[in-house]
Amino acid sequence: MGDQGRLKLIDTKPTGNAVEGKSGTAKSLAYSPSKDMLYVVHSFGPDHIRIMSVSSDGKLTPRMEKYTCNTPDKPHRVPTMGVLSPDEKFLIVGTTFDLPIAISGTYSDGSPILWVPGPDGKPRSVASNAPDPDGIVIHRVNADGTLSEGSFQDGGGASPFYIQFLHNRPDTFIIGYAVGDGVALARIDEDGRIGVDKVVPIDTRRGAAAELCWLSISPDDRLLYGTVFGYSNITSFRIDDGLEIRVAKDPACPDVEGDGTFRALCGDVSSGPSDSWISPDGEYLYQIYGNASKLVGYATKPDGSLEEVTSVAIPYNSPEGLAGF
Repeated sequence: MGDQGRLKLIDTKPTGNAVEGKSGTAKSLAYSPSKDMLYVVHSFGPDHIRIMSVSSDGKLTPRMEKYTCNTPDKPHRVPTMGVLSPDEKFLIVGTTFDLPIAISGTYSDGSPILWVPGPDGKPRSVASNAPDPDGIVIHRVNADGTLSEGSFQDGGGASPFYIQFLHNRPDTFIIGYAVGDGVALARIDEDGRIGVDKVVPIDTRRGAAAELCWLSISPDDRLLYGTVFGYSNITSFRIDDGLEIRVAKDPACPDVEGDGTFRALCGDVSSGPSDSWISPDGEYLYQIYGNASKLVGYATKPDGSLEEVTSVAIPYNSPEGLAGF
């Protein structure tokens, strides 16, 4: 970090996976300070996870180890993100598709094919964890920072896309479902086994597969904000003392229109909202709308609603991740 919060580039290294087409598929990063190790999750495999050691001066050294989220009968799975448990004992990886749209294809109108023939000839969803209970992959972090083989566990709903731990409960996290259309509370035990509560759904009268794909949690763990990619808006949820989740405002803000060129899984024209970040005091939430070329800032309200207070231009369809300090 440089003067006035400006970032200074220290090092750049390839992850070790070949780049095919216009870009690589590195999607998510998780860093372990205790192991000086960086974990890089890729959308396409078979080597979905690669690791890099990080020196005291920030230099990267790619490692030979590689890990997959595929199973013998699912050789084309699409992970979405990896997050370390607060004690850095486990790397938890979410997924969205067992078969990517690039393989399942699209209909003549450009909409994606979400159902394909299964091994028994019956229609089967391309979404992960629908219904096979294997949508979350958990790796134990070894003493040297390498990973154990993945444990495939029930994500609780279709496409367990996003995972975020509560700030004040290190064994408890929230899952956002891209196809399950809601959120659920989950816990992890000392052995890396997880238990997931029932999905709390959003209103999907506009169309199912709303793609609730990103989450932000207030510093006091009271409010949860879910970015609904397909509907181009945000839904808020309240988390009570007993860790029960209920919808607060759906939606919490007006839709943000894109340029009209992109259609989401639900069929709506989407502005492509992706990651969000909530300020350390919980007063403001910032949301990327890539297809609208906007970063929108909202003031958070006690009832879960959001009031737009600022908007700045960002590169068209480029930024996906957002972090603050």
